[in-house]
Amino acid sequence: MIDLHTGNTGNGQRAAIMIEECGLPYKLTKYNLQKGEHKSPEFLKLNPLGAIPAIVDRDAPGGKPVVLTQSGAIVLYCAEKSGKFMPKDPAKRADAYRWFMHATTDVQPASSAIFFVGNVLPDKPQSAVEGFEKRLLGHLKECDRRLGEAEYLAGELSIADIALYPVIVGRKALIDKTGGMPNLMKWFERMSARPAVQKAMKALA
Repeated sequence: MIDLHTGNTGNGQRAAIMIEECGLPYKLTKYNLQKGEHKSPEFLKLNPLGAIPAIVDRDAPGGKPVVLTQSGAIVLYCAEKSGKFMPKDPAKRADAYRWFMHATTDVQPASSAIFFVGNVLPDKPQSAVEGFEKRLLGHLKECDRRLGEAEYLAGELSIADIALYPVIVGRKALIDKTGGMPNLMKWFERMSARPAVQKAMKALA
């Protein structure tokens, strides 16, 4: 049994979707970040940084519980535990690694920067928001190009698609406004239609 501690953010959605897709048994504890529930003493024991998501796997290899934070690490951990969403073919697996990192180290940080500048900084400089939006859209256009070649980023559904999906959920309005990414939007529709994705998103809503 996995204890999933999460909230309705992109990172939180990523962990929830992955656990659902892998079919791993879990118990959900949902946190209201606006109320500061993720800063409680109980949660800070799991992650002293006070950032969701976090998991406690009570059925971990070796018989000792594993506590893990960082949504990307949770995705990789669940892939290894379940044997799913990690292509067996070495070339496709390499592609999965590449696009997983693109989603987590290029796309996600650009999206997070838009939120930080537009919602956290007191002066909210519009030039910075526009700069990060341009950067994000550039990364997403590369995803669109790739999805014009294959149904999924690594040629088959993988950790890369699960890593990218929550960012598209959060930035769909910007993508719709910009236009010109039909392959990405068709992929988004396929991902959104998956029962496990729908179940995870509904649980966090």
